[in-house]
Amino acid sequence: MSRQTKHEAIDMTITMLTPAFIPPQQLAEAVKRQGYGVLNAEGLSRLTGIALSDMNAIQADWNDLPPDNFLKDGGRYRRRRHSCFIASGDTLLQAPHRAHYQPLEYNALHGGMHRLFEPMSAQLLQCPLWPALLLAAAGICSTVKGIRPWYIEAHQFRIDTSNGIGRPTPEGAHRDGVDFVAIVLVNRHNVNGGESRIFEADGPNGQRFTLSEPWTMLLLDDQRVLHESTPIQPTAEGGYRDTLVLTFRSGAFLDAV
Repeated sequence: MSRQTKHEAIDMTITMLTPAFIPPQQLAEAVKRQGYGVLNAEGLSRLTGIALSDMNAIQADWNDLPPDNFLKDGGRYRRRRHSCFIASGDTLLQAPHRAHYQPLEYNALHGGMHRLFEPMSAQLLQCPLWPALLLAAAGICSTVKGIRPWYIEAHQFRIDTSNGIGRPTPEGAHRDGVDFVAIVLVNRHNVNGGESRIFEADGPNGQRFTLSEPWTMLLLDDQRVLHESTPIQPTAEGGYRDTLVLTFRSGAFLDAV
């Protein structure tokens, strides 16, 4: 292989494919049609009615996440907080703090465990974006599958590269055992990778793209598609990728039967 070809191969590995963004009024239809839809930051601002400057003001809350001590691969690359809510119409209620649970059929690596994480900060939950985002996303879910209460689990994640590679989804391509999953990119700094990959649960098709702009949101129908994010690699010291993951389930929170 020539030196030029080597350089071209390296460039291909770090190319970030841009998702096909849609306006917020088309999000529900996109999820119905293809199982997912992606909003850019302007679209999320329009969906929630919250200015981007107010969204950016809460990014610092991701600087204070405790380590995830449940990683079975022995990694130290993930920090997180977790809280639960119930959205019904225009009302959002915080549920009593509870452990996060997934069956092994949905998470072969970390399923079957009750993982109790530290709750989200009161400062974050009191910001205007919080109810606006959860209620707006729940409204899209109701448009797709009918009006009902939505049991929401919210996860703050920071994947860092202080020890090298960081893995947003160490369990690989998976479903979460819910109705919908929203993945919001909050920030990314000094990293490559973190490509979002979506696969039909009952078909051959898939999509891949990278959320690179803070406050872009990917909304998935968890019963129709699997998803994963590829590992991130540092491009300089202090690399990390911050996300907010929201899961929406009808009927009840997911728990052991």
